[in-house]
Amino acid sequence: MTEAMESLLDDLVAANYILAHEGVLDVFGHISVRDPINPQKFHLSCSRSPGLVTRSDLMEFDLAGTVLAGDGHPYLERFIHSGIYSLRPDVQSVVHHHAGPVLPFAVTGKPLRPVFHLGSVAGLQSSLWDSQDDFGDTAMLITSHEMGLSLARSLGQGPTGLLKRHGAICVGTSIQQVTFIAVCMRDNADLLLKSLAIGEPDYLTEGEVEKAQKLHSGGRPVERAWEFWKSRVPSE
Repeated sequence: MTEAMESLLDDLVAANYILAHEGVLDVFGHISVRDPINPQKFHLSCSRSPGLVTRSDLMEFDLAGTVLAGDGHPYLERFIHSGIYSLRPDVQSVVHHHAGPVLPFAVTGKPLRPVFHLGSVAGLQSSLWDSQDDFGDTAMLITSHEMGLSLARSLGQGPTGLLKRHGAICVGTSIQQVTFIAVCMRDNADLLLKSLAIGEPDYLTEGEVEKAQKLHSGGRPVERAWEFWKSRVPSE
């Protein structure tokens, strides 16, 4: 394994810890990364809580969600990742989460839109996917590649989406970027909930979203956030 791949997988483990420590992921949820050498594969932990993931838990999958390598039971919802990677060649990392402040928007259909500058990285408005539309009554888990593809189509070219009565997804061009998006999505949802309680929020304009998004898409802002969040993870 190359040094670059070793570093990438180390970052995947670190992202699990960061997202768990920052309260985006809890006992459930997961983050994956596309294989940079073979983009027809991705890496994702076996079915463990994110705060417990180690390098030995990482598995390899193809873009149909089939296990290629690794031990343990795979996540049932690995098809979230396989579906998105199949339809979005630009996406290099995917997060699925159930962050508390985001869930009210997944159960009400109230639009999740940015109300402060960092919220811009989640896009002008998070898409909303309802499993009922294509699959009727389900357990609301994405347990097949067909469901994953349906979700990916709903996401379109956006960076974030909501799964009705379930949770959310975030996609990015790197592990660090998608981690940044997931935390900012949660923070924006929290601020929006508080704003809605006292009045009509002043949402960002389309132009503001575009300009603020560009400033926070990689580069030093993301590096600074990653460095800080990584420093907050308790050492063993």
